[in-house]
Amino acid sequence: MPYVNTKDILEKASEGFYAVPALNINNLEFLQAIIEAGLEESAPVIIETSEGAIKYAGNGNIMRGAKLFVDMVREYADTIDIPVALHLDHGKHFEYIIAAIKAGYSSVMIDASEHNFEENLSITKKVVEIAHSVNVSVEAELGRLVGIEDNVVVAAHEAALVDPDEAVEFVEKTGVDFLAPAIGTSHGAFKFKGEARLDFDRLKKVKERTGIPLVLHGASSVPQDIVELAEKFGADFKGAKGVPSEILKETVKYGINKVNTDTDLRMAFIAGLREFLAGNPTEFDPRKYFKVPKEYVKGLIKERMRLLGCSNKA
Repeated sequence: MPYVNTKDILEKASEGFYAVPALNINNLEFLQAIIEAGLEESAPVIIETSEGAIKYAGNGNIMRGAKLFVDMVREYADTIDIPVALHLDHGKHFEYIIAAIKAGYSSVMIDASEHNFEENLSITKKVVEIAHSVNVSVEAELGRLVGIEDNVVVAAHEAALVDPDEAVEFVEKTGVDFLAPAIGTSHGAFKFKGEARLDFDRLKKVKERTGIPLVLHGASSVPQDIVELAEKFGADFKGAKGVPSEILKETVKYGINKVNTDTDLRMAFIAGLREFLAGNPTEFDPRKYFKVPKEYVKGLIKERMRLLGCSNKA
């Protein structure tokens, strides 16, 4: 199936009352795991890269990194029968957003949520105008999450939940295609000191009043079996805590259609890698190092696809 616009995948999800995991990659093995999971689950696939991943892939050259990801993803997308999209996650710098658009990303996120409402709206509107001129869809964020966004610390006092009234104005004036409303999640593996509490009433109001696909950031669930496996082989993830699966399912009921997933994938990969290295001290073929981690990542993705309801929706 051809490489598709992310908006096409998410509008179908919104109409069908399910969500699609948006899965971050940094290297080939993550891409392979995502594609294999999508094929085995017959599910649509949204692949994401951060600005840091683009810089890493291009060895410092942003345009080269963006093109490399597009080339890799399109090569797979054009030879399989499930829809595949490529999204720029948390685009904060204009040069990265433009590089992703020029390279051929399916969609970009402009994250100007650290600014006040008026400035966020103005910046987002400019990006929408540029992206829409070449059929690239746009995501934006309202409110503020805590935690870490691509190694940038976001302090708790900066956090603010989305205002449904502002969400309506923002969507109408910017023309944004999908929106990430802050409802109480946070980034990283150490999300909550107590129990996870998300503002479902606020989420429901934003969905009802905007009518567009909504995105949940900071949505990693930090599976404890993965944490225990990684720690068995030397990792230190003590205190890691995510959004429970039952809460993720609840967010879908109230209008979430895209669930960003990064931390869980990294933790599954590291757990598998540590396990393999501990059991195979004489091995020196790096391709073999990545086989077990890739399977763990794929298994986690398949579970997430079933949980969110997008299996058999390709």
